[in-house]
Amino acid sequence: MKKRYTLEKKQWDEPVEHAMPVGARVPASFKIGEIVVAPATVLAPMAGVTDTVFRRFIKNASMYSVNSAGDNGGRSVEELVTNQQSGCGLIMTEFTSADGLSRMRESKRKRYLTYYDDEHPISAQLFGSNPATLADSARICQDAGFDIVDLNLGCPAKRVVACNGGSGLLRDLPLIGEIFKAVRGAITIPFTVKFRMGWNDHHIVCVELAKMAEDCGLNAVALHARTREDGYTGQARWEWIAAVKDAVSIPVIGNGDVRTPEDAAAMVEKTGCDAVMIGRVAPANPWIFRQIAQYTATGRYDTPTDADRYRMIRDYFQKMVEEIELENATEAARAEAITAAGQVAREKSVRDCVGKMKQFAAWFTHGVQGGGALRKQIFEAKSGARVLEAVDGFFTSRAETHVASEDEVMAAELVTAGEYCD
Repeated sequence: MKKRYTLEKKQWDEPVEHAMPVGARVPASFKIGEIVVAPATVLAPMAGVTDTVFRRFIKNASMYSVNSAGDNGGRSVEELVTNQQSGCGLIMTEFTSADGLSRMRESKRKRYLTYYDDEHPISAQLFGSNPATLADSARICQDAGFDIVDLNLGCPAKRVVACNGGSGLLRDLPLIGEIFKAVRGAITIPFTVKFRMGWNDHHIVCVELAKMAEDCGLNAVALHARTREDGYTGQARWEWIAAVKDAVSIPVIGNGDVRTPEDAAAMVEKTGCDAVMIGRVAPANPWIFRQIAQYTATGRYDTPTDADRYRMIRDYFQKMVEEIELENATEAARAEAITAAGQVAREKSVRDCVGKMKQFAAWFTHGVQGGGALRKQIFEAKSGARVLEAVDGFFTSRAETHVASEDEVMAAELVTAGEYCD
């Protein structure tokens, strides 16, 4: 069973608060090969998170425009940052096992590589350690219509590292070189790599690895500025992103400790990176890309209201339910009758849906006053309907409380006005 991504295990250690840099902004666009990414922001691949429902949700959550009375003289943020779809320029799949992908039957493979037209540009991320298998899986992704193939050299999970995948490969640069050449020779679409600084502080290889990637014909590199040994602890060391940027001429994407638009702008200012990758903050703040686009265009950005959160969480749940219904309908169409195995699969889909609803609602209510009580109700819920009831009740109650508070303020103001009139 796939281990779910948990914010609780990947919180920031004493995060640095960056002021808004004067004049520094995330670039309006950059290119990976011939693929234009606009704006220069990337949704990081996250196991158990960045499935097609979440990716499309981010695309929709990122939409932002300024009305005619806004700060831009009627011009939209999309126009100012050459962004035609949303505040997120590039989205990536969950990291996918090359070994598993190459062995899957085609029907299962299609379901696993599902994406929709509105997700372009989209990158498929692979992990593994066998050059031939990775090359074969990269061809499968290219044939499936993905715009970019990315190699994962960053995952610190023990089960991935034990198979010499993810950041485990950072201990074997010659093998990485073989993989680079095999995949590059197998596909014509852009090929990129995401990696960490090295295995530990005594084994920093990021600059050497980036140079090797460029020499092997890769089109961009992304650096999470921590070592495998760091995991998600301590501060990301952005100076290594700057070192990689100085060492290569292909685009460099910075990753690590970007929680706000100020952080994104500060990373660009301090490192000179071509783009910024956002990971663990995105599930808790799906508006982060929209906020960066707004800040890029106007120098300011809006924060979500309770009503925004309510609409977004309902929209996400609805998309999730629709996706599961579509999968079940497809499975039913393949079979002449609902078999016992098919029924078990459907029940598992429902359980997974409820689990993800709980997971997402927990993320989404962090920072909301009284959110702890809602999270408790959600975790105790046994069905999707119960989760939705808890969410509806929570936000309805907050809205009623807000209206009551406004009425009290207005009444107090009238009384005060009356006192002064006397």
